[in-house]
Amino acid sequence: MNIENGKVVSFHYTLFNEQGEQLESSQGSDAMSYLHGASNIIAGLENAMAGRRAGDKFTVTVQPAEAYGERKDNHIQRIPIKRLGNNPRPKPGQVLNFQTNQGPVQVTVVKVGKFNLDVDANHPLAGQTLTFNVEVTAVREATEEETSHGHAHGAGGHHHG
Repeated sequence: MNIENGKVVSFHYTLFNEQGEQLESSQGSDAMSYLHGASNIIAGLENAMAGRRAGDKFTVTVQPAEAYGERKDNHIQRIPIKRLGNNPRPKPGQVLNFQTNQGPVQVTVVKVGKFNLDVDANHPLAGQTLTFNVEVTAVREATEEETSHGHAHGAGGHHHG
């Protein structure tokens, strides 16, 4: 069965940056699962999956525009430390989660001052060319529920609590 819109795809991957450093891998855990055509994974990887089958192994290099976008300098923001409440003082490089009017946002702490902290709201992998080593482990029809929810359910997919 070929990968096409409306199919649930399970795969293992290992992700490398431009310097060849391994950033993450699904090996040793559940395969990742996604609903093809629902923009559940980055565009460059989803495009490379189209037409493949279970058992296929391939490598794809994805440019920033098809991955997590280019870095935007205007995504550095200054936040009053009191906004953190009673949480411990963060350290540079730490990732924090904030609730905003547009929903949850992950930011990386750049600098900590006495009253403010500077944070970077770019995705940590923004601006990077990424290489994925992929092994497609399964391809199946999506259930009606998965199609209506717009994502895969079960191991490696989305869990409803």
